[in-house]
Amino acid sequence: MEIDFLGGAGEVGRSAILIKDEKNILLDYGIKIDGKTEYPLPAPRVDAYIPSHAHLDHSGFAPALYKSGLPAAFGTEPTKQLAELLIEDSIKLNKRKHEKPKFTRTGLNAFLNRYVSYPYKADISFGNYGISLHDAGHICGSSVVVIEKKGRRIAYTGDLKLSRQLLHNGAEQIKCDILITESTYAIKEHPNRDELVKSFIDSVRKTIENGGIALIPVFAVGRAQEVIAMLHRNGLSQHMFIDGMARKATAIVLEHPEFISNPKLLADGVTAASIIDKKGFQRQNALEGGSIIVTTAGMLNGGPVLDYITRLNDRSMIFLTGYQAEHTNGRRLLDNMPLNIDGESYYVRTPFAFYDFSAHAGQEDLYKFARDSGAEKIICVHGDGESTTSFKDRLEMEGIEAYAPKVGEKLVFDF
Repeated sequence: MEIDFLGGAGEVGRSAILIKDEKNILLDYGIKIDGKTEYPLPAPRVDAYIPSHAHLDHSGFAPALYKSGLPAAFGTEPTKQLAELLIEDSIKLNKRKHEKPKFTRTGLNAFLNRYVSYPYKADISFGNYGISLHDAGHICGSSVVVIEKKGRRIAYTGDLKLSRQLLHNGAEQIKCDILITESTYAIKEHPNRDELVKSFIDSVRKTIENGGIALIPVFAVGRAQEVIAMLHRNGLSQHMFIDGMARKATAIVLEHPEFISNPKLLADGVTAASIIDKKGFQRQNALEGGSIIVTTAGMLNGGPVLDYITRLNDRSMIFLTGYQAEHTNGRRLLDNMPLNIDGESYYVRTPFAFYDFSAHAGQEDLYKFARDSGAEKIICVHGDGESTTSFKDRLEMEGIEAYAPKVGEKLVFDF
């Protein structure tokens, strides 16, 4: 068996791992948005495509697979619907930027038509392989993918979260022979979640009590739903306005309550909040002060958030809730640099704060999952070079055969 790393190895973004054996099975096929859009290496013949979850860095290039073939596709139903939402938006964004598209809506339709949805732990037969999907604890529908052949198992984590979030109980521990694991925070630990939530809620409440606007940029898929649930649980949803793609993404998540741990909390939060429609109705009400605006985009690179930023009153505050990639407006804000809004430089005078509500496992949880898998071989991907190498080195010190490949490299195993 050969494993080819077409993307997401020694880097975060454009995840793409091809397992070449009796069948060619592709795990993820995403894009990387870091100033410019980067794509994975071209995939040879693919028999089956399995997206671990919907985020564009894992699913965003899937339609390109259907230019020259029609591979089967397997995953959860939320992953299908949320990936469609995000990929459609990326197509629109390319058009607005007048960039030559790498795929079309036709390719997206072919992907969706070939996609077969399964619940967690269902037995999927594909040739001589058994495939199953297990809760990864990351976002709605996110999966650890397990491929089994003659009693031997490969597990691919996608993005992983072991500890509980409000809407997710944490990843299911998997036993396997070969583990391909994300390494995003292999050299970093996240802050205590309960303390972080308390600090966040206290600051949001203080802002709105002072007549300001608590502007909360969020990733539409995952972070938006967690923040909505968090605000509702702490009695703040009546002050909340929901805008941008977060509206549709949240509606999709609520259609699949079996894939989240507390659907009533989220549903009640949405019911109590004000929803801003596509025409921007109620945006002016949201800007009157004493309000909370949960809106896209999480890295400030588009969406309604940029309009809101220019219209905040002087008692307002911006609450960044997720990773801010290099070359994004969010990173520029953290670095106290002017934002790029419609081609113009805009210096933000509104106070801001960053809250690490990551949906990825921290350092110790990554090591725990790896150790408890019982894997003979562990392959560290989805992390920068320092993270994947450090993860590999520490595993090797514990007597585990480990690898930290780069994009374009291959590994061959008896399987």
